[in-house]
Amino acid sequence: MTGIQILGMLAGTITSITFLPQVIKVWKSRSAKDLSLVMLVLLMAGVSLWLVYGLVIMDGAIIYTNSMVLIMTLILLFFKLKYK
Repeated sequence: MTGIQILGMLAGTITSITFLPQVIKVWKSRSAKDLSLVMLVLLMAGVSLWLVYGLVIMDGAIIYTNSMVLIMTLILLFFKLKYK
């Protein structure tokens, strides 16, 4: 792994971790009323497109980051629908 790949993976890890506090907060409070459904759907669409792009160009950092963000977004979307 090259230095630039390590940089990309580190950036992806930090970006992905930013969603974790929100996931934990919604899970603990059992409330997702303050989360925007439109924002979650748009985020999921954008991240999915980035993931496809990363797969096409075979960029590990893009694939990793957007896979993690997509998982977190799907969890938040699940909570949004469950805890209306």
